[in-house]
Amino acid sequence: MSVSQLGLILVVACVVAIASRRFRLPYSVGLVAAGVGLALLGGSMNVTVSPDLIYTVLLPPLIFEAALQLKWRPFRDDLPVTVTLAFPGVLLAGAIIAAGMHLVAGWGWLASALFGALIAATDPVSVVAAFKEMKVESRLSLLVESESLLNDGAAAVAFAILVSIAHGAGVQGTAVAGSLLWMVCGGVAAGALVAGAALLVAGRTDDHLVEITLTTIAAYGSFLLAEHFHMSGVLAALAAGLVVGNVGWTGWMGCSISISGREHLLSFWEYAAFLANSIVFILIGVHEANQASRLFTPAAALAIGLVLIGRIAAVYPLCAVFAGSGLKVDLRHQHVLVWGGLRGALALALALAIPDSVPEKSAIIVSAFAVVAFSIFAQGLTMPWLIGRLGLTRPIEPANPRRN
Repeated sequence: MSVSQLGLILVVACVVAIASRRFRLPYSVGLVAAGVGLALLGGSMNVTVSPDLIYTVLLPPLIFEAALQLKWRPFRDDLPVTVTLAFPGVLLAGAIIAAGMHLVAGWGWLASALFGALIAATDPVSVVAAFKEMKVESRLSLLVESESLLNDGAAAVAFAILVSIAHGAGVQGTAVAGSLLWMVCGGVAAGALVAGAALLVAGRTDDHLVEITLTTIAAYGSFLLAEHFHMSGVLAALAAGLVVGNVGWTGWMGCSISISGREHLLSFWEYAAFLANSIVFILIGVHEANQASRLFTPAAALAIGLVLIGRIAAVYPLCAVFAGSGLKVDLRHQHVLVWGGLRGALALALALAIPDSVPEKSAIIVSAFAVVAFSIFAQGLTMPWLIGRLGLTRPIEPANPRRN
């Protein structure tokens, strides 16, 4: 991406942000539409959407910033629900999608499983951006954001295991279980370790520029460290954000962000998320425009239907498990969890990273882009109406309650 292209993205992002608020449309939808428009205007946005750009450069700050805003106590209280939706839910939805693509579209089992893994999880890049604009009820917002962050990690872990199988690794139950444990627990540990070290250093200064730099190191350092040792970089960035956003505010054992630096830090990460979201969604729009002639295929239509069926099967039955407890999920919230299960950058990054040895790679990429396009435009555009219809909006609160 050239400097001029980045400048163009920033200008477009500003215009779309102003227009979206004036017309009360989801910001992410406006950005994707703007990306489509830029691609149709000519070659000014001839940018290759690579998995490294999305997964390694843009995803860590988005996950870190979302986790930074999560308060530990409500997150912990609803953890049984979100873990159930994120891990068994992703497995169930992915299995339904994989079985459908194999039995109906005729894809091989490995290709079908890869597609099921990468497309089953809701994408925090899409979900968090959309729900921040909609001001939904606090618990619903927490469920949507925390589940999307956790199931993003679950999908990345499942995808990594399947890719290793595609490269010839053996399929043994103990080996798969060990790899899963290493990626999940190791990722969380790596994120907590890097964030803790950054906070220890931050506790020795009150320079907000140094503190911002240290949290940037925590976000990217935890992600890259985990990926280097074949752990989950997504879960590492999530853990790092939770540690900084909760421990860093308390000053526990000298691990703290100065009071004067907190406002600067939160403002920086809000802008970082805004910038990353703008680039991601505009690039998705550009790529969708370039792929438009290939999106209308029977396999793509089948994939859209299976993704919706898989999401329904993952949400309603698993939420019913908690119906008789204090963790009961309101039926209206379940409707939003189903229809608000947008897909976005993560699915595309994983699809582009599929090994060339998989014969169906091209069809998987096209189907993934079709699902992303449907989720952003059809689901994204109707989410404000659905939330209003269900009466789930809440009064506007200060953007960052921790500043007070």
